[in-house]
Amino acid sequence: MKPENIPNLITILRFLLVPPVALCILQGAYGWALALFLIAGVSDGIDGFLARHFDWRSELGAILDPLADKTLMITTYVLLGWQGHLPWWIAALVVVRDIVIIGGALAYQMLTRRLEMEPSVISKFNTVVQVALAVLVLGGLTLYPLDSRIVWGLAALMALTTLASGAHYVWVWSHRAREVGQRAE
Repeated sequence: MKPENIPNLITILRFLLVPPVALCILQGAYGWALALFLIAGVSDGIDGFLARHFDWRSELGAILDPLADKTLMITTYVLLGWQGHLPWWIAALVVVRDIVIIGGALAYQMLTRRLEMEPSVISKFNTVVQVALAVLVLGGLTLYPLDSRIVWGLAALMALTTLASGAHYVWVWSHRAREVGQRAE
């Protein structure tokens, strides 16, 4: 195996962690779900570091990495929402935002040109808040019961950053599509 394939291998392994995380949540083994979720998070940081530091970036990695992240987050949020550990609308917001982003990216690519994925600052912050909320809820189910005000406060912040990052992507991609259309005329 070539060293430049290591980030993609790590990303594939992160995909493989999603079913065990889901199974642990469904079975109420929240400690294991938390541990696997954290391993997936650390692996995301490692593959990103390797890809940037050693310039082991690839087109496949640019597609797989965000899909692995979204698969893990959507699965975790939907199951925690379904079990009543998070408000259902929080889970729905995560799913809808990711559908909008993926749908927008596909539409942009089909209608204009190849899309270069560039996470915005607000999107990166939203990811941090989503991860923190998932870890907080799983940790609260495992280690120490949480004050609901903490969960609701972080959920409100997550809702705001989710809406802001989704709107930002729609605005940026719409603006770029108009520019491409104007150049083509």
